[in-house]
Amino acid sequence: MNQQETPAFSVKKRIVSFKYAFNGLKFILKTQHNFLIHLTIAFLVTVAGLFFHLSALEWCILVITMAMVLGAEAFNTSLEKLTDLVSPEYNIEAGRVKDIAAVAVLLVAMAAVIIGLIIFLPKIF
Repeated sequence: MNQQETPAFSVKKRIVSFKYAFNGLKFILKTQHNFLIHLTIAFLVTVAGLFFHLSALEWCILVITMAMVLGAEAFNTSLEKLTDLVSPEYNIEAGRVKDIAAVAVLLVAMAAVIIGLIIFLPKIF
């Protein structure tokens, strides 16, 4: 097959791709403490949302926000693993790649906290 051709669509291959995604989820749940922290916070936010009877729009915003934080953490982990693969010895540039990926998670998490405050503070007070 040359580079211009696209392989035919396969339902079986799409189903198998979910297996790979769940393998990644299993790995990240077993090895990444920060992901578990974010997942726990997402659970607590969900409980708080149920308690405060959030609107559909507030739920949509929170679900997107929680998915963004968890997704950013997953991307960060994948970049860390890839960096370790291509640069197993200490390398200052490899360290910078990891630091930059980590700051992406931090920025998304900070935005999530602000969104949570905007949604929940008026309901608390």
